[in-house]
Amino acid sequence: MNNSIARTPAPKNEPVLNYTKNSPERKAINDEIKRQINLNIDIPLIIGGKEIRTNVTEQIRCPHDHAKILGTYHKAGKKEAEMAIDSALEARKAWSKMPWTERASIFLKAAELLAGPYRNVLNVATMLGQSKTVYQAEIDAACELIDFWRFNARYMEDIYTEQPESPSGTWNRLEHRALEGFILAITPFNFTSIGGNLPTAPAMMGNVVLWKPASTGVLSAYYIMKILEEAGLPKGVINFLPGKGAEIGDAVFSSSELAGIHFTGSTSVFKSMWKTIGDNIGKYKYYPRIVGETGGKDFVFVHKDAEIKEVVTALVRGAFEYQGQKCSAASRAYVPKSMWLELKKQLCTEVAKIKVGDVTDYSNFMGAVIDKNSFNSIKSYIDFAKQSNDAEIICGGEYDDSKGYFIQPTVILTSNPKFKTMEEEIFGPVLTIYVYADEELDKTLDLLDSTSSYALTGAIFAKDRNIINHLTNKLENCAGNFYINDKPTGAVVGQQPFGGARASGTNDKAGSYLNLIRWVSPRAIKETFVPAKDFTYPFMD
Repeated sequence: MNNSIARTPAPKNEPVLNYTKNSPERKAINDEIKRQINLNIDIPLIIGGKEIRTNVTEQIRCPHDHAKILGTYHKAGKKEAEMAIDSALEARKAWSKMPWTERASIFLKAAELLAGPYRNVLNVATMLGQSKTVYQAEIDAACELIDFWRFNARYMEDIYTEQPESPSGTWNRLEHRALEGFILAITPFNFTSIGGNLPTAPAMMGNVVLWKPASTGVLSAYYIMKILEEAGLPKGVINFLPGKGAEIGDAVFSSSELAGIHFTGSTSVFKSMWKTIGDNIGKYKYYPRIVGETGGKDFVFVHKDAEIKEVVTALVRGAFEYQGQKCSAASRAYVPKSMWLELKKQLCTEVAKIKVGDVTDYSNFMGAVIDKNSFNSIKSYIDFAKQSNDAEIICGGEYDDSKGYFIQPTVILTSNPKFKTMEEEIFGPVLTIYVYADEELDKTLDLLDSTSSYALTGAIFAKDRNIINHLTNKLENCAGNFYINDKPTGAVVGQQPFGGARASGTNDKAGSYLNLIRWVSPRAIKETFVPAKDFTYPFMD
């Protein structure tokens, strides 16, 4: 029996490799691209540690070359979801009782596997399957997921370590039990790291999970499962279920054992699931924990004393990295009239330098948007702006899906602060700018606050500290992640816990203990060493 009080290794953020020309990491990633590009992998379900092939399949294609087939995945339905529930509940019997140090060691090992032998594997799967540049893949698929696993192990330790006071003669203790039942994790295509974190954060705390990855993110998700298996994750703790959400949902939401949802995706889907849970609340043994991060209509607000070049760089990176397919991407900006002409000139000059194409060509800053549906949706917003009297396209506006789903970085100027592209999430490389009168600062801040239903990320640019303080206070509820003189993207685990409120989600802050605390049920234990033997109290004499 191990009677030690263990400490997890002090977590540090994984260094980001730059993949410069002739570097060892550039050669290694190129070799892995050559290996994966013609692999044509067959991806099964994984239920109770067993590979299951339903023969109901879907092809995985490169978004930047949609004629290129990377593989095929098998799709789960209601039957397989019910099998996964049974498997998870069986695994829970041992997993929830496993010492926390043993659970932590699995994910710490997974982090080391990803930092080493699996780094290029997962990065390339993300590049080819999700059309991320090598640098964006490195930040996401490698570094951020490594950080999640390392830091979450320490957050778990911190949660278990914090204990209540114990007056003389008693000993108070606090247990953090795994939730009863199972968790459903639904993950998006745009961040491989989110795909890895949503099922593993609850699992680390002793829970069992059904994982439904996005259909456009199955390739990288499968490799995450292989990493976890190699790290020693017991069978059935996480069950891998690519497939149609509606069919899997039929089994999940009708099960009395549903204990929670860990979700990243669209606001409409999240609201629909919440409603379904509410309608079925009488069926459940427990009140399910509902944790979700949804959409954003993220802003950049510029004060007249800001440095134009800094603003331009933030707009370009914030709006167009990974084709704007980040829930944190800058999609609306407010610029003072006094600096607009110069900012416009510099912005259009920089946007014109952006190359769009195959992500294996490292000169490209942008790849393709994820699929045909996304392409058509983004295209419709651009066409709407082209036909509107309230807006003009000042940069970009072109698109072509003949080979890949390519949309050029697009900047729209609108005279209407409530214009459609200022209010609605587009999830693509489209930035809309509204020019405000310098003397209408507070009016414009109020306008910003009331324009969108979202409150995920936002950025301000200013020099004067009084102004910075004023803007920060005025925009207090506009963003769960707020940036001063920086782009509104790029939250780092352990540095900027991520999440927003309003229509952007439950703000449970992935990358901090705040998220992990949602996946436990506390039990307070009081032990009295010398119990009373007389029911009367002194005041009764």
